[in-house]
Amino acid sequence: MNLKLILLIPFFLLTKSTHEEAFFWGQNGHRVTGKIAENHLTKKAKKNIDKLLKGKSLAFVSTYADEIKSDRKYNSYSVWHYVNMGLEESYEASEKNPEGDLVVGIDTCIKVLKNEQSSEEDKVFHLKMLIHLIGDLHQPMHIGRKEDKGGNDVQVQWFGQGTNLHSVWDTKIIEDFNMSYLELAENADQLSKGQIESLQKGSVVDWVNEVHKITNDVYGSVKSGDKLSYRYSYLYLETVRTQLQKGGVRLAKVLNDIFG
Repeated sequence: MNLKLILLIPFFLLTKSTHEEAFFWGQNGHRVTGKIAENHLTKKAKKNIDKLLKGKSLAFVSTYADEIKSDRKYNSYSVWHYVNMGLEESYEASEKNPEGDLVVGIDTCIKVLKNEQSSEEDKVFHLKMLIHLIGDLHQPMHIGRKEDKGGNDVQVQWFGQGTNLHSVWDTKIIEDFNMSYLELAENADQLSKGQIESLQKGSVVDWVNEVHKITNDVYGSVKSGDKLSYRYSYLYLETVRTQLQKGGVRLAKVLNDIFG
């Protein structure tokens, strides 16, 4: 290819294949969860969060934890994005990664944010991480098997293009629905006060165990080499939408507990 032409091609197009693999829930997915969470914040929590984020929205900062992966100094945080569990295990009974995991990451963020001695810089960093990690928790393949890296090694085709099961759940189903994050958030299901309170019950570990049941279903839905398209999207789009909404409602609960 002519060098001049290469220089004219937008960077994101040259890096698309690796870029997609790097983003969990995809950028749109995380932004949906952030936007939905904003709709359920108390006035006090919103005011305190606005102060820390200098007015930036939860949706805007929700992808921060993925963006920093390009900087090696943040490598130690990579284990915070997932939990490896056998399909029949609960989190409590599973073998824990000594370097940490998604539950450890969320707990650490909450402790830093609740600690009055934490610096503003530390609070901003851990708030951005928390917003992202609560989203990751609700993507079923983030609570997947160690042997296939949460579905990353389960190779499938999506509308004739090679990909993997993790990427299908991170981005493909959402992208092919072809709505912006604002449209997805605005069209989330209407929930009663009782339904919201029910979703917000339990601990982070309870939520992990709940999502892990969906993980089992996802693993059972495909085998390596399957050709996925309209039928798969039809079967699982509502599950994806529900998980994004649950993530937002529960993120608001966590943030209200900290800041409200």
